[in-house]
Amino acid sequence: MIKTGLERLVDKDFAPLRGLRVGLVVNQTAVDSRLRHLVEHLWARTDVHLRALLSPEHGLWGDAQDQVSVGSIRDSLTGLTVHSLYGATPEDLAPDADILRDLDILVFDIQDVGSRYYTFVWTLAHCMEAAARVGTAVLVLDRPNPIGGAVVQGNIQDDKYLSFVGRFPVAVRHGLTVGEIARLLQGEFGIACELSVLALEGWRRDDWFEATGLPWVSPSPNMPAVETAAVYPGMCLLEGTNLSEGRGTTRPFEILGAPFIDPHRLALELNGAGVPGVRFRPLFFRPTFGKYAGHCCGGAQLHVVDRSRLDPFVAGLAVVVAVQRLWPDAFCFADPPYEFELERLPFDLLAGTPAVREAILAGVDHHELAASFQGDIERFREQRAPYLLYRE
Repeated sequence: MIKTGLERLVDKDFAPLRGLRVGLVVNQTAVDSRLRHLVEHLWARTDVHLRALLSPEHGLWGDAQDQVSVGSIRDSLTGLTVHSLYGATPEDLAPDADILRDLDILVFDIQDVGSRYYTFVWTLAHCMEAAARVGTAVLVLDRPNPIGGAVVQGNIQDDKYLSFVGRFPVAVRHGLTVGEIARLLQGEFGIACELSVLALEGWRRDDWFEATGLPWVSPSPNMPAVETAAVYPGMCLLEGTNLSEGRGTTRPFEILGAPFIDPHRLALELNGAGVPGVRFRPLFFRPTFGKYAGHCCGGAQLHVVDRSRLDPFVAGLAVVVAVQRLWPDAFCFADPPYEFELERLPFDLLAGTPAVREAILAGVDHHELAASFQGDIERFREQRAPYLLYRE
């Protein structure tokens, strides 16, 4: 079993934090291999001064659904205020300077899922920027990228389409751990905080989460399993359309559809489209919340049959291409708002450019789109190389 940054901090008997005023940016995933939470560890100590708790999207315990603003609450264990970093406005995304001035160090320990849309690493970016302004140190307790760190897939955003689902230009499936993302943010984008990363022990870049021997704790309400994380880099694109991405079902992001879809026709189209590593099974489903709640939807379930060939971003594009071609009068791209953005289209924010949407509407297929991203992939692999902490 590998050791996370938290496990290594425990091994060090928390020496890097002794005598310091500490703030934690955590959620329910900040647990060791025995499922003891970082807050529990620190609250039991007299030589570490836990002063502040901060939580990302979905809240401290991951109970809030996506894009639901979270207010500050009182933590029942410590009595401390939990300051939300996912409030009602963009100004709520960064920690307050007064909180940071009362700290010597801000510790970040949250499990990421390896896709640029997932907002936790961008919460980290806000924390690093805010810490730099007031001189508070930042420590990242690293955790594995659950879908591996050897593969890079998808495009890089245009500068005009950076947002909270991609604050800095990175590939969709970036293949980095949170600690490596932090190093990249500092080295490439000039976030000049005092940064340290307590690295993983024993993790290799081609390890998927199951190889770690660690317990999976859902990072958010609709990320119940590693299989969900595997397809998320592509299927999250459906949030920018009128297709259900499976929220309100037991297999979010693996199930997709809408009331206007014939599932057999869609599955036949997609299975003949040469999407690597996956098969599509026709099905009907009825979401309990989210898009089309309570309505019967036709669609498909995406089954990963070969992880070594899987390109989830291409799979997501293939779905959008197929539905737009088969049901052009019923399919549409969603309107704003989306993740604090009031004007730009949600699909364009997720894709990082309007060019992908425009190409789909012009009849470009997913193979041609995938080919157009190869330059981005090579550039990003080169850019990230100096910041990697782990071997292939």
